[in-house]
Amino acid sequence: MASLKAGNWQIGVGHTLRGKTLGIYGYGRIGAVVAGYGKAFGMEVLVWARKPALAKARADGYATASSKAAFFEQCDVLSLHMRLVDATRGIVTAADLAHMKPTALLVNTSRAPLIEPNALVNALRAGRPGMAAVDVYEKEPLRDTSDPLLNMDNVVATPHLGYVSRDEYEIQFTDIFDQITAYAKGTPTNVVNPDAIGKR
Repeated sequence: MASLKAGNWQIGVGHTLRGKTLGIYGYGRIGAVVAGYGKAFGMEVLVWARKPALAKARADGYATASSKAAFFEQCDVLSLHMRLVDATRGIVTAADLAHMKPTALLVNTSRAPLIEPNALVNALRAGRPGMAAVDVYEKEPLRDTSDPLLNMDNVVATPHLGYVSRDEYEIQFTDIFDQITAYAKGTPTNVVNPDAIGKR
């Protein structure tokens, strides 16, 4: 887009998705949807996750990797889809990234701390993976224009836009309003710790 707006035409050769391997790390609700998108583009989908999720992926017709190392080695595009909990913090290590192809793309629209600190920047500088697309950061909002991820030619960086849409906000605000109304009526919903309500 920038090239065309600057008065230039084609500036390089792109990549085809068909036939490439899309790695889905974490096969939950979102990971399963993204796997379907990959399939729609003619990609080979490969999954790595916890054992129950691997079984679900196989039941859904997707291939699963034989090991974590094999997963990182085989993927052309690797997309992270996990919640951030103690067990997943730093689950993607520098050693994992070093297994990736120099032509591979790592996509993180989940949570930045899934990748151990500094591992992604160092891996991109080393050329494995060759590219990254990130929508999440260690510190948000990210306003430091000197952050390495914002200054690397092999990174597409967006400001945590994955959920920022009019439709999503309407769903969230409707849910919040309904929960406040239910609480005010004495019938709270979606209570994480019900024991705490009785201690008011």
